[in-house]
Amino acid sequence: MDADRVDRTVWRGAPLLVCWLALAGGSYAVATAVGTFSAPERQAFDVNDVHLHLTNYVQQGTDIHDFVRLMGTKVGRVAIFGIPLQQQWAYGNTGSFAPTYYLQTDAPLYYYSFTDAFIATAYQSLSPSEQARLDPMITGFNPADMYAADHVRRVLTTFPGVFSGIGEFTIHKEFVSAKIAGETASLTNPALDRLLDFAGEVGLVVLIHNDIDAPFPKPGQEPYQVLQLRDLFERHPKTTIIWAHIGLGRVVRPVKDQIGIIDRALSNPALSHVSVDISWDEVAKYIVASPEAIAATAELINRHPDRFLFGSDEVAPADQTAYLKVYRLYEPLFARLTPDASEKVRTGNYLRLFDEARRRVRNWEKANIKENTR
Repeated sequence: MDADRVDRTVWRGAPLLVCWLALAGGSYAVATAVGTFSAPERQAFDVNDVHLHLTNYVQQGTDIHDFVRLMGTKVGRVAIFGIPLQQQWAYGNTGSFAPTYYLQTDAPLYYYSFTDAFIATAYQSLSPSEQARLDPMITGFNPADMYAADHVRRVLTTFPGVFSGIGEFTIHKEFVSAKIAGETASLTNPALDRLLDFAGEVGLVVLIHNDIDAPFPKPGQEPYQVLQLRDLFERHPKTTIIWAHIGLGRVVRPVKDQIGIIDRALSNPALSHVSVDISWDEVAKYIVASPEAIAATAELINRHPDRFLFGSDEVAPADQTAYLKVYRLYEPLFARLTPDASEKVRTGNYLRLFDEARRRVRNWEKANIKENTR
């Protein structure tokens, strides 16, 4: 593949972030109370977390009150959600062993919509000051279903004052996509376009997981997922999108592209509505793998400080040490950032995106609840 073709293939200037890593080898009264932090409150915390699963693949997890306590004085705001997939316990496959993770069994996964009601009611059990630190996300929908957008609308009108976004939801994910019962999700499915259109109308932040490439690609294989993801993002310029994990995973490694391609993508005004999170220890292993990788990543972030967000991607953490593991892994990276870039990646970009989402979503809810009660 020649250089010009590579440039066109990777989003006509890269899929936002991707491969610099190759260098490493319910009420509106409550909604009003849950506003934005004052300046002193914002300065009191080390980090905000754009990616936290309160529950696991069998819908078990950390009590929300315990989670707020373990945030402590370190973590200010958290985008919180369950997992939209339930791992089936198939006795014929694992016998009396009850799997709690998708890699522990060959049995399928299925979409579990009750996760949204569970998160909403847990959130509503908190005090207003505790609610102010959390941004719940809707995730219990099937992105291959044309009714997915209707599910999101129904959740918003059932639990007003609660949600700020949708996600994390998955389209292509190593080991997971092939296990999900029913139609396979696709970046080209009109159901996904309908969902993102609705999110843009309401003002919901979208957190989407899509691998940058297939696991174990053959040499010379075209990364079709990159092309489709680029096209999807370009079709929804009015939707605030966060691409989770930079498209990386356990075995999905960075595609081999130059850091300049990513730089051009992040400079592309047509993609200005898309940010990336650096969540998951599987992502951190690439970024902090060597001094060279840390330096290259820091240089890129310093040039585009408004486009990156920290996330932990922890699942039902039991204590603060476990919860802050990924944050600690990134300390060498944070040390190489400018003060401005460090503040934005750790806290500022989160506040900018989610404060605006809260404002827009609350306004949409008020308008639509009035319409529905006429």
